[in-house]
Amino acid sequence: MKEKKLFDAITDVHDELIEEAKETKLKKKTKKTKAWQKWTAVAACAVLVFGMGMLFIKDGIGTTSNIKPILDVIYPKAYAFDDNNAAREVREQNPVDDSFITALNDFSYKTGTLILKESGENINYSPLSLYYALSIAASGARNETADEILALLGMADTQVLSEQCGNLYRALYFYNEIGKLKIANSLWIDDDMNGIPIVFKDDFVEQTAENFYASSYSVDFAKEETGKSMAEWVANNTNGTLSPSFEVNPYQILSIVNTVYFYDQWSDRFDKDKTAEDVFYLSDGSELKCDFMNQSFGSAGFAKGGGFTRADLGLKNAGRMVFILPDEGISPYELLSSPEQMQELFEGGENSYGEVTWKIPKFSFSSKLPLKKVLISLGINSAFNIDADFSGITDTPAYITDVRQETHIAIDEKGVEASAFTEIQFAGAGLPEDRAEMILDRPFIYGITAQNGSLLFVGVCENPVTK
Repeated sequence: MKEKKLFDAITDVHDELIEEAKETKLKKKTKKTKAWQKWTAVAACAVLVFGMGMLFIKDGIGTTSNIKPILDVIYPKAYAFDDNNAAREVREQNPVDDSFITALNDFSYKTGTLILKESGENINYSPLSLYYALSIAASGARNETADEILALLGMADTQVLSEQCGNLYRALYFYNEIGKLKIANSLWIDDDMNGIPIVFKDDFVEQTAENFYASSYSVDFAKEETGKSMAEWVANNTNGTLSPSFEVNPYQILSIVNTVYFYDQWSDRFDKDKTAEDVFYLSDGSELKCDFMNQSFGSAGFAKGGGFTRADLGLKNAGRMVFILPDEGISPYELLSSPEQMQELFEGGENSYGEVTWKIPKFSFSSKLPLKKVLISLGINSAFNIDADFSGITDTPAYITDVRQETHIAIDEKGVEASAFTEIQFAGAGLPEDRAEMILDRPFIYGITAQNGSLLFVGVCENPVTK
């Protein structure tokens, strides 16, 4: 890479040092918070693995001693959670088109339906994490390969896609004494495959740094330490909630890795003294005991639709966690039968206002999601073939060999992982019109949305006791 370009884009301050400094600054203020971060954090890691030529390869990753930073990034400036002026300024400087949010949520519904339906177990999926990883790949794709990825992402142009991803990144990012939402991206590049030199394009590396805040590293995928280094990078960027294993393979030339880490506190915390053990009814008719958090709002919003009731709880950094309770006798998967039905769950139904009684099981679990077949079924084919066109990344023939995601989610009385709305709105006057009982004592659907409505995480809780 040219010296001037490196000088313009590179910083000598590594991500870990930046995070360490922030942690030090916040340490005194967050003694109480720190104790629950590991329990009230949502995290995701999405991985796209690239191979070369006509060789079949498995996914690989990593490095410690053999890692050489190519380009590091500095994350957006953090501001206090109650600094409304700073938050408004960031949004004004980084406009996110409504059409882009619509495209992101459409992607969430299309992929989410296939990933969640008929899982039969606890499952947590981050459409945002997969969207960012695919967007990076799209920025280096050309012709049919680019067209297929863009079609699924709901965008017509890679440049607009990159710009909107950059604006959304900055609009969503927060790191304060109450909560944290951090999207991290990285490129793991091997410029030699069994003695064959691989030349990666400077523009691709620089543009992913500018629009996706992607750090890039030169690695040797023939060395086992590379996998360990990649796992360490994921752990560092998800506050230790995820530590995936990565196989290394000498024929791998590139991995795109995205992580999303989110934690926040409830706008109205649950009283621990009201947490009590009760029965949760599993899909197979069996029962188990678990701890339920209890709370009631005299006047709040909710929605009732065909076979479900939906309500949400606000988080202090202006996001919300949405809970969807299927009616008695209806499974979550009946409600996840199509993208249109999934959209109805999160956006439809008849809105009402009244008393809402909450009974939510505490839960914590992780998911491992193979995503290659899902993407193929949704029209991405060229990218996985040996004749894929990623000439925006390298002129060497390359194609995607694997796509996978790992996630973690947990909630307790203090908080949850999610972008949330400030709080549930209360009526200014008058008596409640209706009431809703969000008694989540059977399998239910949940989602975590940002202030602008983008869906960060979505999942099904089948068994709150299973990890």
